[in-house]
Amino acid sequence: MFSIPDYSTRLCDGMLRRDAMRVGGLSALGLSLAGLNQAKADTTELDQSPGFGRAKSVIMVWLLGGPPQHETWDPKPNAPREVQGEFGCIDSVVPGIRVGELMPKLAMHTDKLSVLRAVVTKDQAHSSSGYQMLTGVPHQPLSQENVTSKAPNLSPSHAAMVRALRPDRDGLPSAIALPYHIANDGEILWPGQTAGVLGRQFDPWLIPCDPSKPDFQVPDLSLQSDISSGRFASRRALLAGLDSVRRQVDQLGTAGQFHQHSQQAFDLLAGKAARRAFEINEESDSLRDRYGRNRFGQSLLLARRLVEAGVSLVQVNWTRVEDVKNNGSWDTHNNHFSDLKNHLMPRMDLACSALFEDLQQRGLLKDTLVVWLGEFGHTPRINGNGGRDHWGNCFSIALGGAGIRGGFVHGESDPHAAFPLSGAVSPADVTATIFHSLGFSPETLLYDQTDRPFPVTRGQVIREILA
Repeated sequence: MFSIPDYSTRLCDGMLRRDAMRVGGLSALGLSLAGLNQAKADTTELDQSPGFGRAKSVIMVWLLGGPPQHETWDPKPNAPREVQGEFGCIDSVVPGIRVGELMPKLAMHTDKLSVLRAVVTKDQAHSSSGYQMLTGVPHQPLSQENVTSKAPNLSPSHAAMVRALRPDRDGLPSAIALPYHIANDGEILWPGQTAGVLGRQFDPWLIPCDPSKPDFQVPDLSLQSDISSGRFASRRALLAGLDSVRRQVDQLGTAGQFHQHSQQAFDLLAGKAARRAFEINEESDSLRDRYGRNRFGQSLLLARRLVEAGVSLVQVNWTRVEDVKNNGSWDTHNNHFSDLKNHLMPRMDLACSALFEDLQQRGLLKDTLVVWLGEFGHTPRINGNGGRDHWGNCFSIALGGAGIRGGFVHGESDPHAAFPLSGAVSPADVTATIFHSLGFSPETLLYDQTDRPFPVTRGQVIREILA
């Protein structure tokens, strides 16, 4: 159920025994590694500055392939045609803030958002720039495509750090990614999607799914008809016994992953709150239509249900649109404008605007942080194939909800949206701001598998966007 799926959106480029005993000893004393990390984190002095601890949950909207700054949050109507492109810009609900014309619905929610127009990774490759945006740590070296998770690039993702800092509950983990992992061509999984040096026990759950299907259900969320509750309890006890043996030997890799995924499946089966969170058919037809009857839209609706059930972070990855150019991602080296107009922007605009409306109507927006982002932006100048290429030198993201100043733009790009003129921020700064909102200072210490401490991030909180 929780294995890495054998499909993914495609882009252009394709424990030592003593450690097992130490963990076992902690467990015998009623402490888990997550609890230990939490106990250490709780020693951090509480920050009284704006926005600190305002967010109970985070929804990360990951637009795979890189959303273009020119057609979203940083249009340049006075730039030459080869920079401006085919689309203009429109006024938003906030006077003075203009957005791309293909975002009419999100334009009505800029009063809830802070837009960052000068985010910089200085990295031009999906895999390595994505690693930086997912972890807040630059890849070594920069601009490396088709890289995988290996030293020295084993920093934990935002979701994994949340799992280390906040306990799981009611059968649900504190961090979930859906509906599948991110990969380049050849199913090469990006680094930065796991717990890395924290250890596999803190990996965010990946739940491969398609909530838009009429018969949607997450596998194993209901007991098979021939399995009574007694048999289920016996099977779980057997798993616990096998795990006790497993911890006495040095087994990593596939065996460890199998155990983790088995435990996740049992946790989902045992938790009523967990099962209920996935019953998306409880939602009205009108609300489901509002999000869009597609995989991305319904995944955002599922994310809202999960944070409502108490999940601290949900990352929703953009889902491939079948039978279209550029593999249905935002990696638009050609057919840029037709792809944006015909399927990328309409689906994104509909679903993201619905998310903000839904969260607000349910009273959840005040303590849910929404982060709209991708791995980088796109080149200022349109290429010879009518597309835009990779650009990590200056691009835009947006944050809204809990503790975020609404109707605000931070940072300015040059007339071509190519380089920052002011207010440049790094992914580490974005990471610092997310964890500040969750109630953890950048200096909060986490501990790797050898018990060496490291901070959540070395970035600075972007205090200008906090309210």
